[in-house]
Amino acid sequence: MDTKEFLKQIVEGTGVSGYETPVAALISKTFAEVADEVRTDVLGNVIACKKGEGHGKDPIRIMVASHMDEIGLMVTKIDERGFLKFTQIGGIDQRTLVSQEVRVHGKKDLLGIIGMKPPHLLSPDERNSAIKMQDMVIDLGLPLEEVKSLVSVGDMVTINRNFIQLAGDFAAAKAMDDRAAVAVMYECLKELAKLRHCADFYAVSTTQEEVGSRGAMVSTYHVEPHIGIAIDVCHGEMPGVPEQDTAPMGKGPNLAFGANIHPKVYERLVDVAKENNISYTIDPVPAGTGTDAWAMQVTRAGIPTGLISIPLRYMHTSVETLSLADVKASGKLLALFIASIDSKFVEGLLCY
Repeated sequence: MDTKEFLKQIVEGTGVSGYETPVAALISKTFAEVADEVRTDVLGNVIACKKGEGHGKDPIRIMVASHMDEIGLMVTKIDERGFLKFTQIGGIDQRTLVSQEVRVHGKKDLLGIIGMKPPHLLSPDERNSAIKMQDMVIDLGLPLEEVKSLVSVGDMVTINRNFIQLAGDFAAAKAMDDRAAVAVMYECLKELAKLRHCADFYAVSTTQEEVGSRGAMVSTYHVEPHIGIAIDVCHGEMPGVPEQDTAPMGKGPNLAFGANIHPKVYERLVDVAKENNISYTIDPVPAGTGTDAWAMQVTRAGIPTGLISIPLRYMHTSVETLSLADVKASGKLLALFIASIDSKFVEGLLCY
């Protein structure tokens, strides 16, 4: 399958943190076509493995983590008129919710809208302030008894948004954070089919990153890799944001360095990019990266960890925007990095 089509399928799929099963099924099915084995653990992480040519009792293991969960909403109450009250799962900016079309995942999927009073009926104070989430409701357009028969408190809600192809190679959708990184792993698996590699490659689509990197914690503990790489998104260049806080779009992957990153893993990523004429940018991160890289780094006795990020505009909205060229370049870099790793490099990680 084309990587763009795979990305389209998974961003249009459903998988709020802790409830990733629908999108996990899509990922498992597709990864099974390009990996040697695919399994799912008790937290729902999808672990795909492509065996390398290494021999012996303890082959080199490289784990790459890309979280498949998305931010979303949860029904907290059905009021006496059939409107749904809700809360957030993950970091949602309440300003982006008004007038959104949503999908309520009850006994069956139901389309709804998040409405608000029209400007004609707002008080002067209301006109000058953002509506609070606790004052919003989801309108299904159904009578109370029918709502109660189909929806329960605790049901998941996602924004209803299709993949949008913009001009050039740019695209927008919900859940690009971080399913674009899952697409990077898919691109990597396809690239590895053309290469010889010593290490076993574990492509892990992790759960619950948006609520605390829990999936990465348990899957890293299980795989116990010699090297861990997290793939996530960073802030792409956009109007109104200082240049130093963003990465350019369409210029390749963004490579982090700092306390969360093993210096030799970072250096090897840079060397591989240079040797293969892959454009990249760098991101100094003095402390935690806020990604699965943090959970990977401190698992067991510590894992030498790197971070590859895809520049993304409008993070945590329903129109997250990126360059598809950056997705493909990140997948290629990752595959070439994996192919470059041998036992000598792994042994050298013990010395800074």
